[in-house]
Amino acid sequence: MELLPRSPGEFGSARYWDRFFRQRGQRPFEWYGAFPELCPVLRKYVRPRDKVLVVGCGNSELSEQMYDVGMCEDIVNIDVSDAVIRQMQERSGSKRPKMSYLLMDVLQMDFPDTHFQVVLDKGTLDAVLTDEEEATLAKVDKMFAEISRVLQVGGRYLCVSLAQAHVLKKAVEYFSREGWVVRIHQVAGSGDKQRFVLPVFVYVMTKFRKIPGSAPQILEICPEEQDKPMRVESAERLVAAVKDRQHYALLCSQLSRTPCREQVSLDLCDKESGRPRYTLHVVDSPSVKPSRDNHFAIFIIPQGRETEWLFGTEEGRRQLATSAGFGRLVTVALHREQHYEGMAGIQAELSGKVMELAPPGLSARQQVPFLSVGGDIGVRTVQHRDTSPLSGEYVVEDVKGDGTCYFRRLVFLCNRNVVQSEARLLAPTPLPGQKKRRKDKKKPSPTESLAAIDKSYLCCEHHKAMVAGLCLLRDPNTLPAKLAVLVVGLGGGSLPLFVHDYFLQARVAVVEIDPSMLEVATRWFSFSEGDRMRVHIADGLDFVAKLAAEVSVLPPAAPAQYDAVMFDVDSKDLTVGMSCPPPAFVEKPFLQKVKTTLKPEGIFVLNLVCRDTRLKESVLATLREVFPLLYTRRIEGEVNEILFCQPSPEGRRDPAELGARAQALEGALRQPGHPWDCSYVLADMLQAVKIL
Repeated sequence: MELLPRSPGEFGSARYWDRFFRQRGQRPFEWYGAFPELCPVLRKYVRPRDKVLVVGCGNSELSEQMYDVGMCEDIVNIDVSDAVIRQMQERSGSKRPKMSYLLMDVLQMDFPDTHFQVVLDKGTLDAVLTDEEEATLAKVDKMFAEISRVLQVGGRYLCVSLAQAHVLKKAVEYFSREGWVVRIHQVAGSGDKQRFVLPVFVYVMTKFRKIPGSAPQILEICPEEQDKPMRVESAERLVAAVKDRQHYALLCSQLSRTPCREQVSLDLCDKESGRPRYTLHVVDSPSVKPSRDNHFAIFIIPQGRETEWLFGTEEGRRQLATSAGFGRLVTVALHREQHYEGMAGIQAELSGKVMELAPPGLSARQQVPFLSVGGDIGVRTVQHRDTSPLSGEYVVEDVKGDGTCYFRRLVFLCNRNVVQSEARLLAPTPLPGQKKRRKDKKKPSPTESLAAIDKSYLCCEHHKAMVAGLCLLRDPNTLPAKLAVLVVGLGGGSLPLFVHDYFLQARVAVVEIDPSMLEVATRWFSFSEGDRMRVHIADGLDFVAKLAAEVSVLPPAAPAQYDAVMFDVDSKDLTVGMSCPPPAFVEKPFLQKVKTTLKPEGIFVLNLVCRDTRLKESVLATLREVFPLLYTRRIEGEVNEILFCQPSPEGRRDPAELGARAQALEGALRQPGHPWDCSYVLADMLQAVKIL
């Protein structure tokens, strides 16, 4: 403890270092980065004939080891501590005749200009730049200016550092401003894990002549697992990239020592593009008693299934880990922008990286199993990708579900873990007279000919509940021949399309604010307009307000327009704890307008997705103020809650009766001979409804 300075500022004091090395004696002191770890990086930038200057050498063995392995012999070492310089002169002596030790301050060196090809700094910058006080920054500027002076053009300043944010920022900004090329290497396997958790970095600053004007900065980072540098666009981004790697090292250290109480999530990025390639969740199961065979496993989520409850929620992943029977399970989600070479390729790519997330006590020789559903990585084919001014970037993709079914999905990339719309694809059927494909012909891709949409099937559980809510309308046997339904929010069109095609005399009006979604629904989800289906490109708020104004001026005997109004509209504001609908759609004045558009015995169906408990209670309270009768239906395994609101308390029904009413509704609204069996929508869907 007596070797530690009383304040960080003493790191820049010659007196402190004299005392430090006298008390420490002849034992070499390596701050961080042993020679075997640094050697692969140093060999890239130090040539045997280079003149090398080591600043702040201390009694490190680095120079001696570089000399002894033949990396370089013309090495000059300087330090401000007279005690350590005499130590090192005695230690090297005649063993290394071409290497010298001089008492000199890096802030004021006696060497001529452009004397060296390499300046090597192992921890000296970190020791000098202890804070961001004006005097300290001025001292660092002087140090950098001296290093620049003694380096030749094309020479390299190699700085071994822990890369604290203020140190890295200062170095990168100074040398990039001078027109130097800046490259940061992460040292592989760096640091004594018992002493240092943070990884070690080497800044490589290559001196170029300063070009007048605004020359482009060249800033690069080399992660430890690759040689090829990645270019970054700004000093801020370079500092952020280093910070990401430091956070990852801290996380791995934490996970290697103690079980994690909460699930940990992290992204592993593609080496070339820097985009996320894998999303990992680390899940510990305290209830599982670990043994040699069930300590640790990796679960690869098939492509396209990462949004399912079992894989896409904390509770689901916890259940998956427990049922798999492993003490720690790492789930791996695959990103749609990336290409994968099957399970074996993923295993080879991830094996080294996931071992850094292993639980405490796992043997380094332990084989870790890779698990999946059905043993494959699934199928995902992006059919269409575009950007809408209103909805942002989106994709239409075909994915393989559980079993042999394929599904088409619409996903807004601003919220990529939420499926906006989904439809089941029909298996291809050969046309009359169509010849079978010859065996020697190339087989089609799994989704090449699966373009037909199965309109009879609702994939989304909340859509099934919304349709089943029509059971609450009235006595199904007295329903009018034509049911009038307003749907706000088109998406892929699955909900309005089902109502239109299942209830063969229903009139459906759809309001969609984004014209791009109408194009998507028409081209990719078999949506089409007709005599009974009209789409209005408008803001739902404005459309309903205008409709309510028209209804309010009708004669008292004139009926309102709609039997049912359905809201299935998402919010683009991710800062609000309610992702469906936008808050303006559940404000009291607007809900009163919705009520005005309904017939007295009609129903308002709302898809509510709200994670904020207080906000949800506020929404429910407002709905109760406007609608005297309110039912709710929770969707198992999802955040969605479907609310059924009626303008008259006379429509109150016992939830136990709703199953029978569902069957009556089916019989009342379907024409004889309808080809679809849609009992899955109505059967048992309202059994769990409760009255609020």
